[in-house]
Amino acid sequence: MDVSIEKVEHYLQMIGEMSLSFGIKFILAVVVYFIGKWLISKTLTVTELALQKKQVEATLHQFLISIFSTFLKAIQIIIFASMIGIETTSLIAMLGAAGLAIGLALQGSLANFAGGVLILLFRPFKKGDVIEAQGYIGGVEEIQIFNTILKTPDNQRIIIPNGLLSNGCVKNINVEGTRRVDFVFGIGYDDDVVQAKAILMSLVEADERTLKDKGTDIWLGEHGDSSINLYLRPWVNSDDYWPYYFGMMEKVKLAFDKEGISIPYPQRDVHLHQVAN
Repeated sequence: MDVSIEKVEHYLQMIGEMSLSFGIKFILAVVVYFIGKWLISKTLTVTELALQKKQVEATLHQFLISIFSTFLKAIQIIIFASMIGIETTSLIAMLGAAGLAIGLALQGSLANFAGGVLILLFRPFKKGDVIEAQGYIGGVEEIQIFNTILKTPDNQRIIIPNGLLSNGCVKNINVEGTRRVDFVFGIGYDDDVVQAKAILMSLVEADERTLKDKGTDIWLGEHGDSSINLYLRPWVNSDDYWPYYFGMMEKVKLAFDKEGISIPYPQRDVHLHQVAN
């Protein structure tokens, strides 16, 4: 009976020591947890201010803060679990293996995600820009994390994965305030080149959309198969590009017709030689 009492006392002593040890660890873990929570809050605040100062796109801003917050909180939980005696090595290894498997399965989506982050961070184009990429031309309607949405001039909606945009060539058409309009006008070999050039320059100078300070170039650029080709290079504001282009094409046709300047089409002379029998 005495042996049994001694064993009970021994076990009670062990339980007391273990409870005291665990209690101290648990209290320390709770203290560290709340200190970590405060540090995470301050870190996120500083990070958010830094992103605002850099004027990071709102979509990327929110996403980065969310990812960073989740990462810090995961570390906080692992530290807490480790301090109260929970084995975390196998858990970390399991999470790493799961992350690798998910990464391999979603490598295409991850490439698009990385492309979206790069686009939103470095801004090769932004919402409202007109771009040409992957065989499409359109205005940027929205830049998402995985895709960029374009709207074409004929009101079609094009969705392009960001991985293709970040790794391919993208032409940002209206990022600059002004653009040069390139015209090629063909006239006949019998027409007066000086007169034709004077007509073109008068049309350019008469149009108020032409940027006079940028200058306008005009050359005889090519002796074609059936025409003399004149190169005309005026400058306009980017928003005026297409109205100016189509308007000038019509004005030149009407002016050439009025002044008797021909706009030839491809033709071929055929000579028949009769062979005597």
